[in-house]
Amino acid sequence: MPEPQPLQHYPLHVVVVCHPEPDSFNLAVAHRYCETVEGYRHRTELRDLYRLGFNPVLSAGELSPGESSSPPADVATELDFIDRADVIVLVYPIWLGAPPAMLKGYIDRVFAASTRYGGFRQREDAPGRERGHLVSFSSSGSAKQWLDEQGAWLSLKNLFDTYLRNALLFKSTEHIHFGSIVEGLRPRFVGEHLVEVEEAARRIASLVHPRGIAEN
Repeated sequence: MPEPQPLQHYPLHVVVVCHPEPDSFNLAVAHRYCETVEGYRHRTELRDLYRLGFNPVLSAGELSPGESSSPPADVATELDFIDRADVIVLVYPIWLGAPPAMLKGYIDRVFAASTRYGGFRQREDAPGRERGHLVSFSSSGSAKQWLDEQGAWLSLKNLFDTYLRNALLFKSTEHIHFGSIVEGLRPRFVGEHLVEVEEAARRIASLVHPRGIAEN
């Protein structure tokens, strides 16, 4: 019988959640996802942008860094997690047809920096290198059909799924959306949605394997 793999060999899921309310539906989604994949001994790192006080403002120095420039300390911290991630999970609400400005700032400062600074920049050195899996859980107060009618859903899919996958060479993308998430939503419906999160988390966990263990 094979020896159990050390925990550090198991996949790392970096979960980036963006919502100002600590008891929000989005935070519940992030925590349930983490709990589910941890049940498979996978590792998680929850990056709660509001509680971290993440600065989403891209500075001029970051926009045009010199050849010897290093990323700011807060970006360097996030890059370290992103660089080691087997799965990156974005959890956020849709406001006025788009993700919160703080999440867009995270994309601007961290994801974009990953193509400029060392480590995660390796796509330039090894064209075709795939990074990991990108998963998004989004929510909206309106129904998804309404987002479709307004063109917001297609726009979001193109930017946060198709574009990021192609630009940063993710192996795959998956987007799970929860519509009609409003204040006072009945606990029964919240519970049903969280079961969907668990199902998605188990499916995603099955895509990645402990390092050094061959896929079946």
